[in-house]
Amino acid sequence: MTSHEAPEADMLPGLRAAVDDARAKAAATRRRKAADWEPATTDPVARVLVDIALAHLDRPFDYAVPQTMADTAAPGARVKVRFAGQDVDGFVVERASTTDHTGRLQPLRRVVSPEPVLLPEVVRLTETLARRYAGARSDVLRLAVPPRHARAEKDTSVPAPPFTGGPTTTWGDVAHADAFLRRLAAAEAPRAVWSAAPADDWPAMVADAVATAYASGRGALVCVPDRRDVDRVDAALTARLGEGHHVCLTADGGPAARYRDFLAVARGARRVVVGTRSAAFAPVHDLGLVVVWDDGDDLHAEPRAPYPHTREVLLTRAEQQGTAALLGAVARTPEAQHLLASGWARELATPRSVLRARVRVEAVPAEDRAVGTRIPRPAYEAIRRGLESGPVLVQTPRAGYAAALACDTCRTPARCSVCTGPLSVPGPVDPPQCRWCGHTEPAWACPTCGGRGLRAPVRGEARTAEELGRMFPGTTVRSSSGDRVLASVGERADVVVATVGAEPVAAKGYAAVVVLDTWLTLARDDLRATEEALRRWLNAAALVRAGGHVVAVGDPAHPILQALVRWDPAGFARREAEERAAAHLPPAARIATLAGDLGALDDALHLLDLPDGAEVLGPVPVADEHRVVLRVPWAHGPALSGALGDLQRLRSARKLDPVRVQVDPLTI
Repeated sequence: MTSHEAPEADMLPGLRAAVDDARAKAAATRRRKAADWEPATTDPVARVLVDIALAHLDRPFDYAVPQTMADTAAPGARVKVRFAGQDVDGFVVERASTTDHTGRLQPLRRVVSPEPVLLPEVVRLTETLARRYAGARSDVLRLAVPPRHARAEKDTSVPAPPFTGGPTTTWGDVAHADAFLRRLAAAEAPRAVWSAAPADDWPAMVADAVATAYASGRGALVCVPDRRDVDRVDAALTARLGEGHHVCLTADGGPAARYRDFLAVARGARRVVVGTRSAAFAPVHDLGLVVVWDDGDDLHAEPRAPYPHTREVLLTRAEQQGTAALLGAVARTPEAQHLLASGWARELATPRSVLRARVRVEAVPAEDRAVGTRIPRPAYEAIRRGLESGPVLVQTPRAGYAAALACDTCRTPARCSVCTGPLSVPGPVDPPQCRWCGHTEPAWACPTCGGRGLRAPVRGEARTAEELGRMFPGTTVRSSSGDRVLASVGERADVVVATVGAEPVAAKGYAAVVVLDTWLTLARDDLRATEEALRRWLNAAALVRAGGHVVAVGDPAHPILQALVRWDPAGFARREAEERAAAHLPPAARIATLAGDLGALDDALHLLDLPDGAEVLGPVPVADEHRVVLRVPWAHGPALSGALGDLQRLRSARKLDPVRVQVDPLTI
C-alpha cells in the first residue's frame, strides 16, 4: 500500500462489511421468495423460448408458473426467466400440466407483458424457417415480433367496421382469373403465379383479390418490396375496402406506431395487412390469402441471419395454414416458374392479343458511342411523338452526371493520380474527382498517350437530363434518383429521367418509355444478371399507358431484349430455369454457402455430414474471407439444411471459430 492509498481506506470504514451484509440480505430474500411461491393449480409448466442465439440451446425450456402469474403467463406472452445465472427475455409458447424434466423447475422471474404477441401458427412458422435456413429460432423471432412499446400496449384497438364486399372489376383481361377469384370467395385455397401486363393497375388488382378473401371472412397479407409500393397498395385498399380495415406494417412510422399496428393485428382488430418483408410474419387471424409482389426484387431478401426470403416465408405459411397464395409480378423469376412446373401453382396471364393491343415494344441499336450521341433516331422520335400526348419516361441505369471517364484519344480509363481510383464528374461545372479518395484532377493527363481530353462512356441521370433538355427545348425535364425520388407525376407533357427503381408513376400512364444503355445493365457479373435486367426493363415499360410505345436502346439480337420486345417473361423464365437445371443451379438445385477464415472452414467441413450427391465447391477468397459453396439436388435440400443445423449445434457447443452459414443465398 502506498502513502497515497492509505487515507482512502480510512475514509470508508466498514464499507466492505456493509456490502457483504446487503448481499447476504438480498440472497436471503431471493431464497425466501423462491421458497414461498406456489405453483399454479392449472397447467403449472410453461415452455419458454429463451432469447439466446446459441444453436445447441435452441429449444423451449420448461419453467414453473407461480400462482401469481397463472393468468398472465399465457402462451405468446413475454416473460423474464433465469438462464445460466442471468435474467433473459423469452416467450411462453405453451402451458402444460407435466414436464419431462426430472429436477426441480425454476419459476418464471416475471411476466414482462401479458399481451399474447406470438401466435401458435407463428411459433410453428419460426420453427420451420429456423430448420430450413439452419439458423436459431431466436433470430427468426427477432424478425417476427417487433420490440415492445409499453405505451402502445395501453391503447385499445378499435375493431374494423363490417365489410360487405363488392364486385371485382380489374381482373377482366386475365385468363383464368375468374376461377381463381371464385375459389377465393368460396374460402378455398387456390395458388397462382400472376404475370401483370403493361398498363395494369396492379395495386387495384391486388386490392380486389384481398377484398374477395376478406369478404369470405378471412384475413389477407400482402408483402411488397418498398415503401412506395406500400403506399400504392395502401391507397388501393382504402379505395376498395374503406377506412379502418387494414394496417401498413413498415419501419417508417416509428417504433410506437409500428407496434400499435402490430397489436391491432395480433388482437384481431385488423385482418388485412400490407407491408415490406418483415410483415410476412404478421399474426393475422384467420389468414386466407398471402400475396407477394415482385419476388425478384432483392429487397425481399432479408440481410440478417438466418437470411429468409419473403417468398419462402409466405409460401411456407400458405402450406402450413392452408391459405391461398398469389405471386404477382410484371417479370417472372425462375423460382416462380418452378412452382408452375411442379404443379404447386396455376398460371394467371394476359392473352397475347390483349398484350399486342396494349403496348408496342421495339429494340433499336445504339449509336456508335465513339460519336458521342447515345440516343438514336427511333428513340428520339418516340420521345417527340410521346410528348404530343403526355409524359415520357426515360430510364437510365446510373445516377449522377458522368459516372466514369476515359481518355478522349486512346480510351484508357481515367484514374486518380493519388490512389488510382476511378475518376468521375459530379456536375457540369465540376472538375474530375476520384470516387475513392475525393482528390480532384483539374489538369488530368493520360499516362498512356499524354492526351488531356476526357469523355464519359457511362453517363448518369443528370447528364441524360441535360442532353434531353438541349434536344427538346421548352420541355420540362424532371429527374428522379437517389434521395430525390418522385412518387408520381401528372399528365403534363414532361420528360421524366429516372434511374432503376426510382421511376415515378404517371397519373394516366406514360405516353412512351425509353430504356437507355441496356448494355450496362447486362454487364453485371452475377448469376441473376439477365433475370434482373429483364425485370428492370419490364417494370419500367409496364408504366406505359394502354396503346403506348416502348423503345429499348441496345443490341436488337440479344435474347433478353428479344424477350422484352415479345413481352415474354414466361418464356424467358422457362428457358432460364432449363439452363440453370442443366448447370445444377437454383431452383433445380439447393445451395448453401459457408464463409469465414480458412481454419474455421476446414473445421466446419470436417464436422459436416453432407447428404449423398452433395458437391463442395471451394474454398475461394471473397473480400477479406473465404467461402465454400455446397450444392445438392433440389430433393436433397431438407437433408442439406438438417446437416447444416447439426453443424451449427456442434460448433456452438464446442465454441469453435465463427462461420457464416447462408442457405439459398440470393446470388453467389
